Amino acid sequence: MSIDLETAAKVAKLARIAVPQEALPALANEFNTILGFIEQLNEVDVTGVEPMTSVTPMRLKRREDVVSDGNQQAAVLSNAPDAREGFFAVPKVVE
Repeated sequence: MSIDLETAAKVAKLARIAVPQEALPALANEFNTILGFIEQLNEVDVTGVEPMTSVTPMRLKRREDVVSDGNQQAAVLSNAPDAREGFFAVPKVVE
């Protein structure tokens, strides 16, 4: 698969990246290089290989899933310019 200038411009537009017209050939070349690397990865036989979370074997840390308020109210409100009754106090904006 090869990326042409029109496709590179479309990808840049979708990514909301302003790419000048003269830079499109270099961008298309980079996309083609990336696709070449992906094609190389597709050649690797991975049958029977389990997905990993890390290159070293380890178990994910697990904790009990408990709902709590986090006991952080005082720490969070200490940064507030104005706090009342355990909440942020903000000026009224709607009358």
